[in-house]
Amino acid sequence: MRNTKHQKPNTKEPTTYKLQKHRADVSLEQEVWSDEPLLLRDEPPKSGVLRHPFDLEERTAVFGERIVRFSKTIPRNPSNNRLIDQVVGAGTSVGANFCEANDCFSKKDFRFTVKRCIKEAKETRFFLRMIAASEPLLADEARILYREATELLKILATMYRK
Repeated sequence: MRNTKHQKPNTKEPTTYKLQKHRADVSLEQEVWSDEPLLLRDEPPKSGVLRHPFDLEERTAVFGERIVRFSKTIPRNPSNNRLIDQVVGAGTSVGANFCEANDCFSKKDFRFTVKRCIKEAKETRFFLRMIAASEPLLADEARILYREATELLKILATMYRK
């Protein structure tokens, strides 16, 4: 395929993902059925410990997993069903959009995609607040997820501004 003035040559190497266990003492069967996230990485962390504050792609993925697990604890009824669908959609979309932002070629496209992440994080916070109001027994867990969404929102807003 020839390059035109509007196309950038594809210089990125294709990423091959290998299933990596984040603890050496756990078998794959235990890993798959545990509550801990299953990690897909290019290479295992050097220290053997997840870099929580610095690995934003992993952090958004773990946030999405926690949202999905939290949604399973919410009692099903007509009003909650809509809240569950919305919080799962918005909460998992933060990580998906951030992964997409990492693959953007132009700064303009990157900023646009990060802005979508910010919108989804705000939407997640809103629906977590509605769930806490709807189900007071789940308010503590919703507050923890709300705080994490706020932290992600601040990080993403800083990235957007720079």
